Amino acid sequence: MQPVKEECSSPTSSGLAYNRVYQMDCFDILRRLDDLSIDLAVLDPPYNMKKAAWDTFGSDGEFFEFTFAWIDALLPKIKSNGSIYIFNTPYNSAFILQHLVSQGMIFQNWVTWDKRDGFGGARRRYINGQETILFFTKSRNHTFNYDEIRVPYRSTSRMNHAKTKGILKNGKRWFPNPNGGLCSEVWHFSSARHKNKINGKVRSLGHATPKPLDMIERIIKASSNPGDLVLDCFAGTGTTAVAAQRLGRNFICGDQSAEYVSLARQRLQSKALGL
Repeated sequence: MQPVKEECSSPTSSGLAYNRVYQMDCFDILRRLDDLSIDLAVLDPPYNMKKAAWDTFGSDGEFFEFTFAWIDALLPKIKSNGSIYIFNTPYNSAFILQHLVSQGMIFQNWVTWDKRDGFGGARRRYINGQETILFFTKSRNHTFNYDEIRVPYRSTSRMNHAKTKGILKNGKRWFPNPNGGLCSEVWHFSSARHKNKINGKVRSLGHATPKPLDMIERIIKASSNPGDLVLDCFAGTGTTAVAAQRLGRNFICGDQSAEYVSLARQRLQSKALGL
């Protein structure tokens, strides 16, 4: 598929051109978007884990006031058949889920991302090794391309046997799909920092919490179609923009950090040049 060009002369009626990364905070971006203009929003907002200044709040109350404010500003921008994915900690996600339900959004999945990222040294509870991705839609008439995100079967020997003879289920013969099984709500992706080791050593990726490109591509494949408009107003170093570009979707992305926006634009330019 041909990538979407980095810039497009066709803006939204509110003035934000497609396929650009803006240095702008989330509220400024959302104010400028037309209502019902976004097919898919992929959002990796602050977690209040004190990873950086932008991820630090004075209290849980302050954090959730901020979080619910940007969610309320976002929801009118989502099309009636659109979807949103929100990353966060399991604890924070429990509150975010309740807020989304109270705003009339339809819960689809609580996706558990098994990060395979090494573990901390917790001694008074189970060690953390996951993040949550909430998947909500505005209606039940939403895009979901399940065939685009099939995954390898876990039991290869059983599936190889089933290719020829099938498996008897409820009186019928079932044969495995050659493209794999349906995707579950437990995702196994190594973190971006572990995917980008050099000589076995983790290196800086320019951002404290980057998400794996292949995981973002799964979300975009599942919940949008070519030519759709994808939003990420916490863009960091531009993973959503890069994934959308690779998959033939339009995007509007932004971050308040000049440093991150510069890195995101460099990544997009490198991809556009085939580097």
